[in-house]
Amino acid sequence: MGQVLFVVWRESVEALLVVGILYAWLSHGDDSARRGLPYLWVGVGAGLLAAVALGAALVGFSEFLSGDAADYFQTGMVLIACVLIVQMVLWMKRHGRTLKRDMERSLQAHTRDGNGWGIAVLVALAIAREGSETVIFLYGLGFGQSGAVKGTDVIAIVLGFGLALFTFYLLQLGGRIFSWRQFFRVTEIMLLLLAAGLLQTGVDKLIDKEILPLGITQVWNTSALLDDSSTVGSLVAALTGYRAHPSLTNLVAYLLYWLFVGWLVRRASRVPAAAASRAV
Repeated sequence: MGQVLFVVWRESVEALLVVGILYAWLSHGDDSARRGLPYLWVGVGAGLLAAVALGAALVGFSEFLSGDAADYFQTGMVLIACVLIVQMVLWMKRHGRTLKRDMERSLQAHTRDGNGWGIAVLVALAIAREGSETVIFLYGLGFGQSGAVKGTDVIAIVLGFGLALFTFYLLQLGGRIFSWRQFFRVTEIMLLLLAAGLLQTGVDKLIDKEILPLGITQVWNTSALLDDSSTVGSLVAALTGYRAHPSLTNLVAYLLYWLFVGWLVRRASRVPAAAASRAV
């Protein structure tokens, strides 16, 4: 439940940020800009419908799979979710500073041309992107893989979206509590930890299927300190990739993940800095 709540919270805040930027620009613009407001909400609705349709398709598709086919599909979705989370963090690293300016330029071009449906498409694509990522992340975490949705997961979604609305409100206060930059910096780390947890889940599944070798069965055992099968330990394991008694393959995969992701993050961080220096 904690993983579902976190994913919905983080992705909803990002979607609200996009809608907030577009709404502020349109509502405070001239008459031609304000005429684009209805198209904004059309785009939001279309994007949400696209995300819901993807979720229904995934849950429906999983019902037709059984045995090894279902296991392979779920393993693939776990690893895809891991890759998409890392990709999203890198994308925000590269484009976070210019996101507001780029979206406002696109809106300005559409309102200047009187293309309200262009605004709707722009918003729909932005919301569908966030929504589809959320759907894949949740499915990778096990949401709906059995063909049914648990009541606790529904509660987690509602709480996550409510928390996102509250977070967005706090961030709109002008940084008096905490800034957008601080929020994204902290949640980027949490997302990378979550991706590491998904990678470990995928590695476990591949080991079970004998696709990856096990290596040393148990390198150490820290169950006395934190058992990853306990309530708290299982949550820590899911959110960080922690294993109380990891195999050698788990450790190698975890180490390679952080080495590779660390290199990608440093590379992505240099790109906005270089662009800013060229602009100056």
